[in-house]
Amino acid sequence: MAQAATDLEGFRLWPGFLSRAEQEALRDDVFARMRGGPLYIPRMPKSGQPMRVRMTNFGPLGWVTDKEQGYRYQATHPDTGKPWPEMPPRVLELWSELSGYSAPPEACLVNLYESDARMGLHIDADEAAWDAPVLSISLGDTALFRIGGPVRSDPTRSVRLASGDVCLLGGASRRFYHGVDRILPGTSRLLPKGGRINLTVRRVTPP
Repeated sequence: MAQAATDLEGFRLWPGFLSRAEQEALRDDVFARMRGGPLYIPRMPKSGQPMRVRMTNFGPLGWVTDKEQGYRYQATHPDTGKPWPEMPPRVLELWSELSGYSAPPEACLVNLYESDARMGLHIDADEAAWDAPVLSISLGDTALFRIGGPVRSDPTRSVRLASGDVCLLGGASRRFYHGVDRILPGTSRLLPKGGRINLTVRRVTPP
């Protein structure tokens, strides 16, 4: 699948990289793993306000946040206390195929965006392996993804991420502010109840 042209240094987009059959298989794999690592509502540091997405993680480490300890990675689910489920094999294959990084990923953050969910501009900054890219896999309804620059006030642009699209923030773009403005309900039938699942694949510790 051809890579879309972009003038953002290090940002790559592969529209429709996953076929419909691959999307369905990955969706089923994600749902199966959610039985062992259920979705939960994360809370913002200090304020304790709930975020607008539900999330879980796969892999040896998971990104979590709460009022008491803030943003961090840990090896266990905050509600069940059990280790996170293993990453789906297809996720590991995509990382190996597209990331260009020499070490395997350690965390796959799973965000469920329902019809009114969004994600404010932010930089993924809790990883010690700053040289590793972030790989993002979209399943379900289309998202209006916004990406800017290394300063929050930098100009931004909007990119549509549809089901089966894969994008990567590497190089300079690894430190760019980005977020999700909104979800376009009804643009996909992949998820039985609608919405979008985003798999964000990361290396946390230096190899």
